[in-house]
Amino acid sequence: MSKKRPVEIAVVSDVHLGTYGCHGKELTRYLKSIDPDILVLNGDIIDIWQFRKSYFPKAHLKVLKQVLNMVSKGVKVYYLTGNHDELLRKFTDFEMGSFTLADKLVLEVDGKKVWIFHGDIFDASIQNAKWIAKLGGWGYDLLILINSFMNWVLVNMGREKYSLSKKIKNSVKKAVKYIGDFEETAAELAIDKGYDYVVCGHIHQPQMRTILRKNGSCVYLNSGDWVENLTSLEYEEGRWSIYQYTDDHYDIEGEEEGNEGMELDLKGLIQKVTEDQEAEPGKARPAGSR
Repeated sequence: MSKKRPVEIAVVSDVHLGTYGCHGKELTRYLKSIDPDILVLNGDIIDIWQFRKSYFPKAHLKVLKQVLNMVSKGVKVYYLTGNHDELLRKFTDFEMGSFTLADKLVLEVDGKKVWIFHGDIFDASIQNAKWIAKLGGWGYDLLILINSFMNWVLVNMGREKYSLSKKIKNSVKKAVKYIGDFEETAAELAIDKGYDYVVCGHIHQPQMRTILRKNGSCVYLNSGDWVENLTSLEYEEGRWSIYQYTDDHYDIEGEEEGNEGMELDLKGLIQKVTEDQEAEPGKARPAGSR
């Protein structure tokens, strides 16, 4: 794909840079293929909770490099913090050029109000028993790692890939109920606040549906993730849509390597943030959750 697609707004969430499940190469291809007026990074972009000094590959660094390139070209980039990058919340409302770091965002688009935030505020396990959420995060990361190996074997056998986590989410009643409750709660709050759209991430479940209540209606949108679904939200010509990444749309053989010049600086910056957290008295360093 050589020509960039014009997009008024693109929303990407739950990238989890720094974890084994992150599809950094695919995300970089996607970001290079679009020409947005606004890019919203809606939480859990850099996985500071599970950051490992030994694992932050070039493919992940290239994602950050591409975002910086977009900022340098005047694209308005909003980085909204999630639970995995919550350490950045102490820098909320930081602005530099066309880059803004915030916890939430309200945009007015074609006369409609769009409320955007990550969504971890609805997760009681994170708010009230964070250690349980972290333990779940380790298990999720291990599941993705096992699933990656399993899919490698399946592809080499000429068979289709299979998602273990999707199977679990769709078959376990509590997981299905959690997702439904999350969507309903977000939409109901948006209706109460008078918003036309509410955009979340966090649950790794791409979605777009209208929710009706006695006091109004709201369109609930979720951008999914770049661990399993490889999806984003796009707004163009008056309508929202879910974009689904596939290799077929991209010239993979024509990709160029490089990016070595940024490696130490970006790794050093991320490491500095995590070390600052370790140095704060009375606070334990986080370590994982969705």
